[in-house]
Amino acid sequence: MNNHPQYGTVWFTALDTTGADTTGSLLTGRTVLDDGTTAALVAVVPDPDSRFPRARNGEVGLRESLELAEWVSGLDDPDMPLVIVVDVPSQAYGFIEEKFGLNTTMATAVNALARTRLAGRPIVSLVVGKAISGAFLSTGMQANRIIMLEHDDVQVQVMGKQAAARITRRSVAEMEAAAESVPAMAFDGASFTSLGGVFASLAPGNPAAPDAADVASAREVLGRALADIRDSGTTDLRCRLNSDQALQSRALSRKVRQVVNDQW
Repeated sequence: MNNHPQYGTVWFTALDTTGADTTGSLLTGRTVLDDGTTAALVAVVPDPDSRFPRARNGEVGLRESLELAEWVSGLDDPDMPLVIVVDVPSQAYGFIEEKFGLNTTMATAVNALARTRLAGRPIVSLVVGKAISGAFLSTGMQANRIIMLEHDDVQVQVMGKQAAARITRRSVAEMEAAAESVPAMAFDGASFTSLGGVFASLAPGNPAAPDAADVASAREVLGRALADIRDSGTTDLRCRLNSDQALQSRALSRKVRQVVNDQW
């Protein structure tokens, strides 16, 4: 286990109203939002006893992705909202994972979440720590709305800093310097928010140990996100491209998408 605070476990436990078991790498339960709505609750968290060594620190691996897909597909009430608590450092890189098709199992999780969202189930993700690479793609990235905590340990990117530095043949310091002028290269939550994909942000007093006021604020903003989803009348993710921030920060990428769409 690393020394990274277990934000996922902490916030799942704070929001859960069922007293769910917090052993294992996939935590499931229920939470009650500010307006009294009951929502399904899920989080992938560290499990030091996992039989898969590469998935012991909160990574999304073979077991996590398949169990998530099975759990989502088995939710009885098709209208019950789903809240995904996100603190995932990466997918599980390893020989076993590659041999048995991690790409396929993660696609199964994506499919389950996308299908239930497109069928009308509102999904809100709460990013409380890291949201990196395929782990985020196969969990919270599939939500209608994304809510993000504001603190230094929040990171959002396609890969971790060290991996990004190696693959681009730069130092971590050089990566961080480039990110100052190119938000898409940055790792911090504020830069990701500036791209237009975040519905709202929260600044808890202590993100590693939220108090009652922090939890109440989270329930309130989750409720607002749910209301916004329902008011929009859509089940896709176009809000990320059409938000006020995206209209400014992603103007060129929006233009490219439009040109491609016109040609197709």
